[in-house]
Amino acid sequence: MKAKTVGIGIIGAGYMGKAHAVAMASVGAIFDPPIRPVLEMICTTTADGAENYARQFGFSRSTDDWLSLVNDAKVQAVIIASPQSTHREIALAAFANGKAVFCEKPLGLDLVDSRKMVNAAQRSGCINMTGFNYIRTPASQLAREIISSGEIGEITYFRGEHTEDFMANSGSPANWRTDGRAHGNMGDLAPHIINAALALAGPIASLVADIKIVHTSRPSATGMKAVTNDDQAHMLCRFESGALGSLFISRIATGRKMGYAYDIYGTKGGIRFDGEDQNALWLYKSDQRSDRQGFTKILTGPEHPDYKAFSLGPGHGTGYQDQIIIEARDFLKAIASNECIWPTFQDGLLVNQVIEAAFLSQSTQSWIKVADI
Repeated sequence: MKAKTVGIGIIGAGYMGKAHAVAMASVGAIFDPPIRPVLEMICTTTADGAENYARQFGFSRSTDDWLSLVNDAKVQAVIIASPQSTHREIALAAFANGKAVFCEKPLGLDLVDSRKMVNAAQRSGCINMTGFNYIRTPASQLAREIISSGEIGEITYFRGEHTEDFMANSGSPANWRTDGRAHGNMGDLAPHIINAALALAGPIASLVADIKIVHTSRPSATGMKAVTNDDQAHMLCRFESGALGSLFISRIATGRKMGYAYDIYGTKGGIRFDGEDQNALWLYKSDQRSDRQGFTKILTGPEHPDYKAFSLGPGHGTGYQDQIIIEARDFLKAIASNECIWPTFQDGLLVNQVIEAAFLSQSTQSWIKVADI
């Protein structure tokens, strides 16, 4: 029997647009999902550019008008991989047309946008998903399984970080990343590790945060230009479970390339993970005899979540693009079943709510209850 198909339209052909195009082109061979994607249309800011990307990525058609893509009858699901400032308008138009929407993080430009997007998704009844790819590694999926099974007991502390160094050099020129709050460290890197904290340790009840611009100006073609968004931030958290936690986020963490990492301590054991070694999870169980106690390195393999589809060799590993392919599989499964799969727009909103609470804490120099935001 011929597999059902769904027409895919992608808005944006940059780093993430390409990643989603590659994922949709390969997900059928990797996972054999119940519904197969058809690359119908891609949209970029220029007609020539869109035509070139359509040829390169394998789309049937192209456009420089996102509304044409959203209104196209053959496009049944829309992937938003364009700047945050465009997310709300595109999503609302897609839902108005009854189309499934996958939106890259952060969900909206701000909390107001995100709430409008969630309301529109709920009113429409359409499938919706927010793009948090790092939590989908086999190792982090294994961590979620270990926690939910009670193997490490009740969580007492969560320490998370997302640290990179792409802006560590103060002489690096000003660009779009250094202008506007949404493009700063809190809008770019923070959503990923906040999503991890919520997924692994549960809802955050309250927090206190400090957010800082370290390199206050950067060179540009017209001279030194002021930096208008943050370079790094840290926050202390109290989780609804009673656990404590801390988060550190930085785009100037010299030497760090993919510092998406966490340490989780429980009453019966602990977990450690580092994105620079994304195919390993470290597990400590306190029921070991005293002369055998210590963290054990678990190399992910075919017995762990979603690994076998990519490789039959334990320790051979999965990569960044594979995370996006797993997202594509989940999005297609949601469309086929007509039931949303985590993380939805609502989950994206919860992340933005924590970010907004952090900025309010910074401005008031006080603890903030996240539910009050």
